[in-house]
Amino acid sequence: MKAPKNRRVFVVGYAAATPLGKTFTKTWERAVRGEAGFRVVTRCQVDSECNVVGEIPDWDPRETGFADEKEVYNWNASFVILTMAVCKDALEHAGLVMDSETGPRTACFIGSSLNGHDAYRAAMLALQERGPLRVSPFLLPNLCANIPSGKAGMMLKFSGPVFSPQGACASGNHAMGLGARMIRDGDVDFVLAGGVDTPILPEIIHGFANMKATLRVHDKDRAWGNPAAASRPFSGDRKGFVLSEGCGVLVLAAEDAIRRYGLTPKAEILGVGWTSDAFHYTAPHPPTIIRSMREALDDAGLQPQDIQYVNCHGTSTPKGDINEVVCLREAFGNHLERMPVSSNKSQLGHTLGASAAIEAALTIEGMQQSTLLPTINHVPDPDMADIDVVPNQARHMRFELALSNAFGFGGTNCCVVLRGV
Repeated sequence: MKAPKNRRVFVVGYAAATPLGKTFTKTWERAVRGEAGFRVVTRCQVDSECNVVGEIPDWDPRETGFADEKEVYNWNASFVILTMAVCKDALEHAGLVMDSETGPRTACFIGSSLNGHDAYRAAMLALQERGPLRVSPFLLPNLCANIPSGKAGMMLKFSGPVFSPQGACASGNHAMGLGARMIRDGDVDFVLAGGVDTPILPEIIHGFANMKATLRVHDKDRAWGNPAAASRPFSGDRKGFVLSEGCGVLVLAAEDAIRRYGLTPKAEILGVGWTSDAFHYTAPHPPTIIRSMREALDDAGLQPQDIQYVNCHGTSTPKGDINEVVCLREAFGNHLERMPVSSNKSQLGHTLGASAAIEAALTIEGMQQSTLLPTINHVPDPDMADIDVVPNQARHMRFELALSNAFGFGGTNCCVVLRGV
């Protein structure tokens, strides 16, 4: 094997579709205003108090400009066309044109927690109601985790490696880490890295409700009649996360390729730390979470006091949030008293495999705009009185070194250090 080239890796563009908006620009504008993207579910019918979700507003695959009725009918796993659209937007934001030189040197890694469950649901209903011949011949491709990346490549004309890092809710950070390593070593020059999930389905909503992971909205909860108040990470009355759909994609590039093609770097990927808990399939395990943060800092060649902001995993669950704070205290010591942290899930909910990529993009945009996004819906928790969670309002602050955390089911952890440029 060839020796690695040890190239520096930068983010040159990004795009997203989230409960705050079907584009990154709309998402950012509403996030800065402190808004939330939650409503009572409209995608399906459920019989549960856990019926507040985050849906991408006004999303219609037929309005993408490339998906006609036949395409939408055949590719009924909604994460496919959504990923294609966001990848297209990300390349446009980066100003990177796919041609005979760039296409073969561009990879695409889009992670997902749940993949094409909606296509499987449609096939099961067709089988039960109309018989075996009505099961779509497109079912199996619709279920493949790599198909969103592959379909994006077919449309956008890149032919580097495509696959889906399956890191549950840390998938987006895994995609960034793997992409950065491949660019560093010289395997490719560009990577579209990110995550996607479209989980607003009855069985998924009920499944999370039955495991007591999502918020139950009843007449004594402040989200009753006000869905915007449903997600409240680090708040004294947090009671569960809000399930959401979304997609986020970042365009990574080698330093020499940036110069060659006249691209504009927005942030550098300085370090990646990834661990697994070997502990429990859902319960967090502080020792290995702490290790993932420390390994990310070590990979970046930084000390804890160098980090100026942490974009937390912060899901709004009682145990998850306090465990992350415990880990932050151990990893950062007294520096945590002077360092703001916040959770974008207070505004977006939990987009599962998409969350880490969306949050990384928001962190980079925050560096560009000298803006810390807030943790909205916050009321103080006495157990976290020492933590500055940027409560309720965005804050003007210049920062250039940030840590973005992501943890997932199965005990998978991945943390990324970003430097704004």
